Amino acid sequence: MDNPRVLLFIALSFLFLLLWQAWMDDYGKPPQPVAGQQAVEQAGAPGEQAPRVAAGEDLPSHQPATAAGEAPPPETARLQSGQRVDIRTDLIHAEVDSRGGDLRVLDLLAYPETTAPDSPPFRLLDDRGPELFVAQSGLRAAAGDEPTHHADYRVEQSRYRLADGQDVLEVPLHWRSKTGVDVTKVYRFHRGSYVVDVEYRIDNRGTEAWSGRPYSQFQRTEPEKKKGAQFIRTYTGAVIYSPEEKYEKIPFKDMKEQDLSRDITGGWTAMIQHYFLAAWIPPADETEHYYSRALRDGRYIVGLIGQPAEVAAGQQRLLTERLYAGPKLQDHLAEVAPGLELTVDYGLLTFISEPLFWLLEKLHALFGNWGWAIVVLTMLIKAAFFKLSETSYKSMANMRKLAPRLQALKERYGDDKQRLNQAMMEMYKKEKINPLGGCLPVLVQIPVFIALYWVLVESVELRQAPFILWIQDLSAADPYFVLPVVMGVTMLIQQKLNPAPMDPIQAKVMMILPIVFTVFFAFFPSGLVLYWVVNNTLSIAQQWVITRRVEQGR
Repeated sequence: MDNPRVLLFIALSFLFLLLWQAWMDDYGKPPQPVAGQQAVEQAGAPGEQAPRVAAGEDLPSHQPATAAGEAPPPETARLQSGQRVDIRTDLIHAEVDSRGGDLRVLDLLAYPETTAPDSPPFRLLDDRGPELFVAQSGLRAAAGDEPTHHADYRVEQSRYRLADGQDVLEVPLHWRSKTGVDVTKVYRFHRGSYVVDVEYRIDNRGTEAWSGRPYSQFQRTEPEKKKGAQFIRTYTGAVIYSPEEKYEKIPFKDMKEQDLSRDITGGWTAMIQHYFLAAWIPPADETEHYYSRALRDGRYIVGLIGQPAEVAAGQQRLLTERLYAGPKLQDHLAEVAPGLELTVDYGLLTFISEPLFWLLEKLHALFGNWGWAIVVLTMLIKAAFFKLSETSYKSMANMRKLAPRLQALKERYGDDKQRLNQAMMEMYKKEKINPLGGCLPVLVQIPVFIALYWVLVESVELRQAPFILWIQDLSAADPYFVLPVVMGVTMLIQQKLNPAPMDPIQAKVMMILPIVFTVFFAFFPSGLVLYWVVNNTLSIAQQWVITRRVEQGR
């Protein structure tokens, strides 16, 4: 940055922000769930309390509460499997299991796992690896015969492909009750979209009315923390959205401590992670009951259950909801559901990060390369702060010009710091120099730097984005540490342009600061280090010109 005297302050401020965010993730105040017995009564069911998750069960309850003294139903030790249905569109490869009609596997074909040429696509949902993450849905009925995610569905075929010229692909699964109720669960995939429509076509061919409550949930194990991610801490866990409370995180530890139980109209629930998410989005005009549960074998559940759907004998009914499973594409998320774009979590500085990303995206559209977009964005930011930087550099140049006289004062007064400070302040006043003039303009720019950090960390658009030569992923650290070393060199050059500290201890700190920052930034995204290098280079050029003018008396 512009003044190495405040670099240490910047580093500590930045570290404080990271530590604060990590603390909030681990110990922040959780959302206040409403207990099952205090839940708001749902519309359409007068006097009936909102359902809650029964203890130890991975199904939402179809009734208000477990009867007193009634033992909870046994917990499923693992997911059962039936016949797999393989589905492929232009963006998605998915697998649906006939046992429960769950969406068990989902690969994002446009997003490789790594930058290797033969890398498989990124797998968002998976029931076969060490970490479980699946999307489940079904209908809960008062009778025991119900099409939940434990029911067996009949499939028509085991393979579906979105053909050329075809925009919609439907995958039906069939279930029939003992009383003559036919339920067809349909997954509808769309070309060019990560939104999957889920429909329940209920045909009551029996002699009695049937009632069922549609529910949707995610079942997931807590992922292990990856090595080497100490400096890139992003949130993985559940979130819910409501028009009243907006965006709320529900970490796994909070689900373990207390169940969520809340009625929300016009909301959604999701499981999110770095760059990707899966979200259940119910109809906006219906009141849904949101719940969470921590099972005893390390699995966690978050979901929602709707109001009872009555189907008279001989009648039919259609129930719909949507599932988004894909990358955090900010423009697209805002179109899918209100508030869904908030899953791109920029933190406290969202009001700065959002316009920075908007501008960065426009520059990328112009240059076709995210690296060059960062370079030009840095130049624009530098231009925006040009006058502040100029004030800072003039102050530092004047301080440098006074350095010999300040050193003479130090030698004259020796260890009498009080008289030394008085003499220095008189000199500053006489020469009309503000000793803090070089620091304050730089401090104003710190929020922009931190906001840009979160843009580079959170934006999936920059994931695996190549720049030039050896930098093939701007969201990852420089594999050969070239940019961090160049950044350290630019810091050394800036120190040479600044007035030398009079305090020997401070001088030693300034000498090792470039080394500390070089090591520190060796683990940061190369896109962020690129911003720092370009900013330092521009600062050196501007500072050199201003310093020369001041020393020449111009």
